[in-house]
Amino acid sequence: MIVDCGLSFPDDEMFGIDIVIPDFTYILRNREKVKGMILTHGHEDHIGSIPYLLKELDVPIYGTKLTLGLVGNKLKEHGLKAKLNTIKPGQTVRIGEFKVEAIRTTHSIADAICLAIDTPVGLIFHSGDFKVDYTPLDGEPMDFHRLAKIGQKGVLLMLADSTNSERPGYTPSERTVGITLENIFRDYHDSRIITATFSSNIHRVQKIIDTAVKFNRRVSISGRSMVNVVKLASDIGYLKIPPNVLVDINKTKNIKDSELVIITTGSQGEPMSALSRMATNDHKAVQIKKGDVVILSSSPVPGNEKTVSNVVNKLFEKGAEVIYNDIADIHVSGHACEEELKLLHTLIKPKYFIPIHGEYRHLRRHAMIAESLGMEKDNIFILGNGDIISLRKDQATKLNETVPSSAVLVDGLGVGDVGNIVLRDRKLLSESGLIIVVAAIDKASGQISSGPDIISRGFVYVRESEDLIESARNVAKKCLDKCYKDGIKDWAAMKSALRSELQDYIYCCTKRNPVILPIFMEV
Repeated sequence: MIVDCGLSFPDDEMFGIDIVIPDFTYILRNREKVKGMILTHGHEDHIGSIPYLLKELDVPIYGTKLTLGLVGNKLKEHGLKAKLNTIKPGQTVRIGEFKVEAIRTTHSIADAICLAIDTPVGLIFHSGDFKVDYTPLDGEPMDFHRLAKIGQKGVLLMLADSTNSERPGYTPSERTVGITLENIFRDYHDSRIITATFSSNIHRVQKIIDTAVKFNRRVSISGRSMVNVVKLASDIGYLKIPPNVLVDINKTKNIKDSELVIITTGSQGEPMSALSRMATNDHKAVQIKKGDVVILSSSPVPGNEKTVSNVVNKLFEKGAEVIYNDIADIHVSGHACEEELKLLHTLIKPKYFIPIHGEYRHLRRHAMIAESLGMEKDNIFILGNGDIISLRKDQATKLNETVPSSAVLVDGLGVGDVGNIVLRDRKLLSESGLIIVVAAIDKASGQISSGPDIISRGFVYVRESEDLIESARNVAKKCLDKCYKDGIKDWAAMKSALRSELQDYIYCCTKRNPVILPIFMEV
């Protein structure tokens, strides 16, 4: 049984890569054993890789209504169909040998669940992503009563979210954001308000719409993912939008600033997002102007701080007032802090524990929290991707073997065809550029018929460096003449010698190491 099937986004060293998905080799090798997949919630890092797996393996998928709606949108984009089975919190489904109970939990997306998996050797509890919110906007708090019952029954193994394990205390309730939003709407009653948030945060979007209605404003939606999610959530009843509140983004010019709210994507500073295009005057329908109020209702994902900062600066330069998490409580995390994790451990009381969902330091901190609550150190397993745990009724063992777990890079339509060598070349090209040396050579004699000519891209501006290019061309000609005199006719050897000579010369002149690509044409 598979729990979730997410993706991650490329880091700064993955030039040109769109997304990163898991290596499915082990699953495909054991395809006859896979009886189903169950999803805890609809965030990209939990559902994003499903289309790529379904292209290789037809497997039934179980999830809540909103989660499967988001999966359905993805499958349409890829032209795929799947066996999607809707489940509700409190419902139990059978997947092969497993009986899986879905339990209501709270997170930064609606319809999130945690899982109690009844296996032949004992009960496994999977927390999914969660926070303890006693006052969620939808009025559906975590099912503590059921969690306590599961803990009383006896849990063999717990896997639990570790994202905020380093943060002491509690994660604030989503309602605190609502209070801050109302204060902003009240303080800036004459301004046009533009709010950027995650499209998947349905509760946040609902609160923005409710606040807009309260202050007699109409709402416009910008950004493809935001438009898609708002439509889906409205269709299935998860977003309640009064009639005549929504207005097309292309028809907002005639609406007074004091009567308009725009909800948009781009809270992470993504270059092609709607907010980034507004900040650079590239948006077709919205131009930022003096007096606008822009609310970034999120906190930067680690690694995105610089891009978010750039967007904030551009918005300020255009005369907008920008309100972000550093100066107002307009975002709360969807993940549990230390005291909430302690509560979950106390309720579930597992015999064995695996911290999941976080960087290694988060997993390590979560393991320390479990130890502080009295769990034996030997019963806690901090695992890397691909590690295997063998579970028996009275024993958990980490095996020495591993399964393939390297990152598979997706670039355009190519899945897995870009590896370390290609990334290394892209890195070199990005750092020092490219020099192409073209020569026509008589195959029989090995003598140069024409050239060599030098073409440069991303190395120097040719018109301002004609002397360097000409001298490099002379170095290349002398090298090829020497190969001819020495009787070297093997093109691989000639290219190697030419590359070496030019690298030494160019480094001596410029202290740079461009990629040098010799191309010989046979005459």
